[in-house]
Amino acid sequence: MSAPQPPSVLPLTGVLDLHVSPKIASLIGNRIKERPSRLVVDVSQVSYVDSSGLAVLINAMRDVEDYGGLFMLAGVQEDVRAILESARLEKFFLIFPTVEEALAAP
Repeated sequence: MSAPQPPSVLPLTGVLDLHVSPKIASLIGNRIKERPSRLVVDVSQVSYVDSSGLAVLINAMRDVEDYGGLFMLAGVQEDVRAILESARLEKFFLIFPTVEEALAAP
């Protein structure tokens, strides 16, 4: 088994909905195959997430945690934070104000 790779940052933009979730799942899956020590998903340019987008993020977090890595969200905007809170997921994810803060976290 190989050691985890250095941190990885994946910037996402627009909406994470049923139409793009399969593509996002594939993008994240490819990053997870590299086994980064932490995967920071930059959602600062994401304006909306539906249930399929949330499922992609939840599954990705579980996959990263399965090998001992950290899955983080960075730059969550107010609209997306409200969606996370309504789904009671704001405490489920490690959320940081910026990518830099996520990368610097212990």
